[in-house]
Amino acid sequence: MSGVSREYVKDNESDWRLDKWFKIHFPGLSYGRLSKILRKGEVRVDGKRAKANFILAGGMEIRLPPLGKDERSINSKPKIVRRTSPEDALLIREMVVYQDESVIVLNKLPGLAVQGGTNTPRHIDGMLEVLQGDKEDKPKLVHRLDKDTSGVLLIARTGKAAKALTESFRIRKTNKIYWALVKGKPSQVEGSIQAPLDKEPGTRGERMAVSDNGRRAITDFRVMDSAAGTVTWMAFRPITGRTHQIRVHATVLCTPIIGDGKYAAREAFIDGPISKKLHLHARSIEIDHPDGGLLSVKAPLPLHMLESWGLFGFNDEDNSDPFEEVDNV
Repeated sequence: MSGVSREYVKDNESDWRLDKWFKIHFPGLSYGRLSKILRKGEVRVDGKRAKANFILAGGMEIRLPPLGKDERSINSKPKIVRRTSPEDALLIREMVVYQDESVIVLNKLPGLAVQGGTNTPRHIDGMLEVLQGDKEDKPKLVHRLDKDTSGVLLIARTGKAAKALTESFRIRKTNKIYWALVKGKPSQVEGSIQAPLDKEPGTRGERMAVSDNGRRAITDFRVMDSAAGTVTWMAFRPITGRTHQIRVHATVLCTPIIGDGKYAAREAFIDGPISKKLHLHARSIEIDHPDGGLLSVKAPLPLHMLESWGLFGFNDEDNSDPFEEVDNV
């Protein structure tokens, strides 16, 4: 018999029922046995008793009682241990733009997935052990970016930090600003897009679409600069956090993001020396620091966007808050 241990709920396990979490992580533990240890209070979630239908959130701590070897069996198949290559270890270290005892902030490269999946063996989550340092646990993801989107990505170094950051995202107590290069120019210099989003039928959840029956989705926007109305540098601030929200809302303005063939097909590309990569970058974030105070970090543009900014004469070193006047009204 092993002793008491503690596990932390991953970000992608948010909204799971507690019994589902146990089924996935401890398939050798019967439902009857789980019911018994829950009833006796031997399982604690963030220090409190919980029922089987309790809904989890990323970063929560689950205290586990002593379990038998068979009950702790996670998988009958031998676990494949993948070691981070020296090249990837160097890559993720070079992405670090901020680090302290509780938080790491990466400037994620475009084209690199945040989490693994089918045919995605290489991803940020699989490299995080490189940044563990002297901490007991591997750093934890607390939010995501699309594979082709670059920029600020927060990583928690402790369970306490993961819980605090995840809660800030859950209650939307964050200020995230994205920069994008779009085709054309919107009719308004600034405004707010309010268009509910839902999964597009027939795409297996790979695409989102505006739908009256969709979930509430709001994005503030502001024109930063424009080149003869051909392309526009825009700042977007998502108030909600739906999948592909900014990408779809940009099409609502009839200004698709350059390189976004998924949502604009040929309209997402222009002739000339402009990269065909997605021009969407998580420029900055402000969020309550888990240890107190405010964490504010900016991430430089990736190479392909930096080249586009130079081509059109845009100021890639602009550190202003495009929504400051809106917030002060």
